[in-house]
Amino acid sequence: MTEIEITDSPAISADNLSISFQNGEQVTAAVQNVSFSLQRGKTLALVGESGSGKSVTALSLLKLLPDSARIKGAIYIGDKNIANINDSDMRAIRGNQVGIIFQEPMTSLNPLHRVGDQISEVIMLHRGLRLPQANQRTAELLALVGIKDIEQKICAYPHELSGGQRQRVMIAMALANEPDILIADEPTTALDVTIQQQILTLLKELQTKFNMAILFITHDLGIVQRISDTVCVMKAGEIVESGPTETVFSHPAHEYTRQLLAAELVGSPAECTHSDQLFSTESLKVWYPIHGGVLGRVIDYVKAANDISITLNRGETLGIVGESGSGKTTVGMALMRLITSEGRISFNGQNLNQLKQKQLRPLRREFQIVFQDPYGSLSPRMTVEEIVREGLEIHNIGDPASRQQQVVDVLIEVGIDPDTRHRYPHEFS
Repeated sequence: MTEIEITDSPAISADNLSISFQNGEQVTAAVQNVSFSLQRGKTLALVGESGSGKSVTALSLLKLLPDSARIKGAIYIGDKNIANINDSDMRAIRGNQVGIIFQEPMTSLNPLHRVGDQISEVIMLHRGLRLPQANQRTAELLALVGIKDIEQKICAYPHELSGGQRQRVMIAMALANEPDILIADEPTTALDVTIQQQILTLLKELQTKFNMAILFITHDLGIVQRISDTVCVMKAGEIVESGPTETVFSHPAHEYTRQLLAAELVGSPAECTHSDQLFSTESLKVWYPIHGGVLGRVIDYVKAANDISITLNRGETLGIVGESGSGKTTVGMALMRLITSEGRISFNGQNLNQLKQKQLRPLRREFQIVFQDPYGSLSPRMTVEEIVREGLEIHNIGDPASRQQQVVDVLIEVGIDPDTRHRYPHEFS
């Protein structure tokens, strides 16, 4: 493994960090002998495939792992080893000296509180500001991360924002107290390319202004090449290669690094050979009423989708693109009849708008949806096997024995070890 040259005292570092999780007598190793150093004003990218241990490493730096985690090795913030400090001292470090942008904004934001209140709480807790000053600072932060209609969004609940907007709220919270160190766990995954570039530019500007160290966790090598000074490549919980970004990209030493750099989408889409119409919409409209006044009358509408007409043929792929909050997800949810809409929605020539939920249920096995936020979509009280099997049971597909085999087969098909099917969603990357 290539050693990264250290010229100054590191802002944050790990020395032979190993992390495992204990479930009864079973111990699962997640991270093994990871060492890195990050100086003030520099950006270190931690890259690798899903499940390689990137996020576990990041969470361990702020002691945010569950009680089942077993940590060996040392973690330094400045010259302080945080392995044995108490919870009170750790709380003073989190959000003040070290900020973190979590990968899953929907599960990190409190669904019962408005987003403005959640950002203000961080500012008042660490800076001691009164509510009016904290609210003013909150509005400035939301503007800084590209939120529009601030007066409306500051009073919104997390579920009322798009995925990209929620991510930007998380970034605002992480930057609220201008931390010395920022841990960014896949911070731009849910953002469109325009806002992504704005966020990356913003992070670099703040880094320069406050001499901030950034640990950037991502699978996007394009971002890594643009913003990082050094890079650590992780595979199966180990750092297999590290060094200056330019060196790693131009002369990768490890075979896995070369595979990552070679993994590009090539070729052009295949031409659709079918002409029979499968899905279509005519003048689809999704408007949300805005209530106001003493009597709560409708005073305006949020026009999430307006006059949408599309056609999708069998065997065809239709891409709907646009910036965060433009209505892409809204259209998809309306097509599935998961939200109320106006206009005609046809599937195989059948008008879905005229069907009641009971009539619609048999058709649901014919059109499926992959939600944007998997952690918020999977029941935390059900194992993965139960979640996958539930659809087979509802539609009376097969018997208990064949259903279990179907679950195993489909998990293998999507690259999940079937032996992990008894785990809960929070136990997966």
